[in-house]
Amino acid sequence: MPGRQSNKLPNNLPQLQNLIKRDPQSYVDEFLQQHRHYQSNVEIFKLQPDKANRELADLLMFLSQVAHCYTQQLSTFPRQLSELLMSFHSVMDPDLRMTFCKALVLLRNKDLIDPTGLLELFFELLRCHDKLLRKTLYTHIVTDIKNINAKHKNNKVNTTLQNFMYTMLRDSNPIAAKISLDVMVELYKRNIWNDTKTVNVITTACFCKVTKILVGGLKFFLGKDEDEKDSDSESENEGTSARDLMMRYSTGKKTTKNKKKLEKAMKVLKKHKRKKKPEVFNFSAIHLIHDPQDFSEKLLKQLESSKERFEVKIMMMELISRLVGIHELFLFNFYPFLQRFLQPHQREVTKILLCAAQASHQLVPPEVIEPVIMTIANNFVTDRNSGEVMTVGINAIKEVAGRCPLAINEDLLQDLAQYKTHKDKNVMMSARGLIQLFRNLNPQLLHKKDRGRPTEASTEAKIKGYGELEAKDYIPGAEVLEEEEENKKEEDEDGWESASISDDDEDGEWVDVHHSSDEDAGEVAEKLQSIPAEERKAKAAAVSGSRLLTQDDFKKIRLAQMAKEVNAAPGKAEKRKLEESDNEEEKGELLSLRNIERLHKKPKSDKETRLATALAGRTDRKDFVRKHTKLNPHASTSNKEKRRKKNFMMMRYSQNVRTKAKRSFREKQMALQAALLRKKKQH
Repeated sequence: MPGRQSNKLPNNLPQLQNLIKRDPQSYVDEFLQQHRHYQSNVEIFKLQPDKANRELADLLMFLSQVAHCYTQQLSTFPRQLSELLMSFHSVMDPDLRMTFCKALVLLRNKDLIDPTGLLELFFELLRCHDKLLRKTLYTHIVTDIKNINAKHKNNKVNTTLQNFMYTMLRDSNPIAAKISLDVMVELYKRNIWNDTKTVNVITTACFCKVTKILVGGLKFFLGKDEDEKDSDSESENEGTSARDLMMRYSTGKKTTKNKKKLEKAMKVLKKHKRKKKPEVFNFSAIHLIHDPQDFSEKLLKQLESSKERFEVKIMMMELISRLVGIHELFLFNFYPFLQRFLQPHQREVTKILLCAAQASHQLVPPEVIEPVIMTIANNFVTDRNSGEVMTVGINAIKEVAGRCPLAINEDLLQDLAQYKTHKDKNVMMSARGLIQLFRNLNPQLLHKKDRGRPTEASTEAKIKGYGELEAKDYIPGAEVLEEEEENKKEEDEDGWESASISDDDEDGEWVDVHHSSDEDAGEVAEKLQSIPAEERKAKAAAVSGSRLLTQDDFKKIRLAQMAKEVNAAPGKAEKRKLEESDNEEEKGELLSLRNIERLHKKPKSDKETRLATALAGRTDRKDFVRKHTKLNPHASTSNKEKRRKKNFMMMRYSQNVRTKAKRSFREKQMALQAALLRKKKQH
């Protein structure tokens, strides 16, 4: 067919491309012809770089696809493309510029071009006002760096690119700087660039004058890693300890006292498991900052003079508070700054209260934190405020005091404890939570009636002063191991009688016999209670330094220490039940808004909300009543319909509205008499 063009190789580039990939040596002449054609089109392009050139675009893609087949002939081709793109990218036709970039991406995928130079070129192209191009370049940059570090970290390339990105974050073009920041954040989230250098380069974005870049940097440090999971070994240990407690308190007599002890022991176990759980650093980027003290001081200085939106200021407050709380920094000017916003009518006041609690730690002097607590108490915890406001205030004071117990004075704590009988349930439960907190921290600050039943653990606890550290050269509770060994020796001396078990009685029935080991823990606990504290410490020190402890030994020590929080102190009678708080939270490095906004009772909805909820539930309801429609919609209504629509008070005495009641005997008699008279008159 003379008119058919599909088989003419010089003009059919896709077909020629397919044939060259199969047999490159057979089509060298055709390739060289297209290469010369490409060079002539490049010269034309240099004369008019702003004009569209479809033929040049097709030749670019053809040469990029077959470049790996003719590496010698196309040795300068990648460098030439990069130079043309660098020189004319600002005036090029958008479609032709996109074709140049796609050709370079193909060459990079075939490993025919150096990644460092290409990525630097692509970062320069981010200044172009072409959204589709920027999106394409962003995807390639992230994917290429990921592939470079797939097998092992390429530190040479990473260092070069990170230094280049450091300059890009300070670029005058805000779009290029923002995309560079997004690239670094994305690479950090993918665990490709998760080193300290990347984090400290991103810290510079938090001081940028462009709001988008500033917010991007703040969000990076305030973001969470969602891939954190708890270890399976922790759950196994929990089950083992729970079974041990069940064996300790469930064997033997089933009494109410033992049942209550078991319930309380399970609560204590749950609390210890939360404390023992390894810290999961969801905000690991904050831990990689080189100089957090200097960083937080600069952020506070910027915050004090900032004219950004209030939402951005809140983000800066949150970042500063987390830096102070996690690294235990000294930033005394931050607390008076927060006090200005601690008002119930302040917008996002719960987040500001959260910042105040997060920025509190045990190394801050109590006189610095005390004004913050007093401000919250005076502005929030007053009877002129609603129950929700008072609850939020008490919760905030509880979180601040939990991290800095010396900052609250005795008078204020006792005043707040009196809200335990408040009529609002939310206020009442928050006050009881505060009381429960100080039963463990410092019960001497509470009224005697609020201190609860003292336990062995509470009597042994020592109130630490400001900056005081309690260092021990022994394992607390190790004395239980020595007592158990003494018990075993006594059993061995008694012989077989104490350990013998009878399988059946004279009647041939099974007899339940409890082994003495089930009651060993209780006997040891009773013996230890009678030993003075100093002697117990000496025994614990002797055991700790005389031998290596196994996992079973540590398990016994843990159980003994938990038993101290359950058993009453020596000489103290169990006269009243110790009130337990159901809002005991795990104390980690970071707080959540739930700690501040916790409400034990859901607030009652107003009338409009209830009406809207009721109407929303009727949307799917079908109308089963048949409507009577008129044949003529303009016809008048009957008297019956008019009476139906009238007000009842207008019709209550009408004969038609009265209900037909049964006639009495007198009414029947009078009706009969009237009927007979009428009949007589007729005759």
